[in-house]
Amino acid sequence: MIPLYSFLLLFSLLNPLLPPHTPAEPVIIVNKATHEVVLYQSDQVLFKAPAAIGKTKDLTPEGQFNVKVKAKDPYYRKKDIPGGDPKNPLGSRWIGFDARGTDGRIYGIHGTNQPDSIGKSVSAGCIRMNNKDVEALFEMVPAEADVLIVDSEKGMPELYRFWEENKLHKQL
Repeated sequence: MIPLYSFLLLFSLLNPLLPPHTPAEPVIIVNKATHEVVLYQSDQVLFKAPAAIGKTKDLTPEGQFNVKVKAKDPYYRKKDIPGGDPKNPLGSRWIGFDARGTDGRIYGIHGTNQPDSIGKSVSAGCIRMNNKDVEALFEMVPAEADVLIVDSEKGMPELYRFWEENKLHKQL
């Protein structure tokens, strides 16, 4: 029987020879081409829902970001509308991410008081979802989770593989 210390020493020496692996962390993938939001974890779809995106291609930023702010009944500063007010266009939840050097308070995935906008290109840059959908996603996604936003004709499994490969590349 190998003593624990010897085993740990052997493992630490062999660890650089082991293939890199992606952590079992969740990632939100937003595909602007299909107006979809999907939450993946360990190659499994945990959540999928339709969304509204920016009116123009430039308004919703593309790239990889991180969740920085999570808020229930977010306050709408632009028009001084408190959270929970039916007039609040942010709906019941805010999942803010750090696009374009922001701190998660400018760009986000949020609910809406305009459910007929879902599936369309109508927002000022945020990703809108039905309140019940964003509430479910809100509970599933931790702060600092990756958010990948693309405009692609590729399927979600391919987009997940792209994210996964980038994660692996960063480990090397």
